[in-house]
Amino acid sequence: MSTPVNPKTFDAETYGPWALIVGGSEGVGAEIAFRLADRGVSSVLVARKTGPLEETAEAVRARGVDCRIVPVDLTEPGATATIAEACEGLDLGLLVLNAGANTYGCEFVEADMAQVQKVIDLNITSPMQIIRQFGPGLTARGRGGIVVMGSMAGYLGHADMSIYSAAKAFSRVFVEGLWLEMREHGVDVVEVILGVTRTPAMIRAGLDMDLPGMTVSEPAEVAEEVLASIGAGPVHVCGGEGNRKGVEFSSGVDRGRIVAGAHKRMKALRGN
Repeated sequence: MSTPVNPKTFDAETYGPWALIVGGSEGVGAEIAFRLADRGVSSVLVARKTGPLEETAEAVRARGVDCRIVPVDLTEPGATATIAEACEGLDLGLLVLNAGANTYGCEFVEADMAQVQKVIDLNITSPMQIIRQFGPGLTARGRGGIVVMGSMAGYLGHADMSIYSAAKAFSRVFVEGLWLEMREHGVDVVEVILGVTRTPAMIRAGLDMDLPGMTVSEPAEVAEEVLASIGAGPVHVCGGEGNRKGVEFSSGVDRGRIVAGAHKRMKALRGN
């Protein structure tokens, strides 16, 4: 794990003039698009639903930059090709892979494997395909950045969401390797680890974010921290000292005690 000490100041010349934001219609992704716009960087926003995408795009354009939308389901075949077509001719300097909320909860031995595959495709297959598609352009430029949004859930197993946790663990280790490779080409790579964040997806899931001692981040705060941490990879734990201590604790060797304690906390968060 790495946490930034002296993050780079965001440089629009390095990370612009265009950014691709996957999962950009609401929450953290939308807030990142707004802050990029304020720095003069245009965006291509990707998400499933056209309506929320259009609404966010209009707000981005109102800040004086261009914005394109790509309504596509990342778990469907051909999604990456659709995104690539929408980005054709653009000088992309930044990839932000923000899609990947847990959309399926079930004990694994009772799981619908088609739904399990969607979790894997959304959190592993699609990000890898998108990075493989656009990464060569970044290395050819000799500058730019890749941000992959991770989760504290990826530091230990969780009941009813074991595949999601495992996918996030895979993502973190993959990004660490990518960071080593891409820095040789002048491209910054970071996985930003989120804790509990007050996003629309979290609210729709009905999570109790008012538990005593709970560290809850706001999307706008996370967006600012993301832009500050792009050059501080391979991993940045978002949300302050409480979340960093949580990651350090979750990385300990006493796995039974750690996993059982986290399970108890997660049940409280879900209200059961």
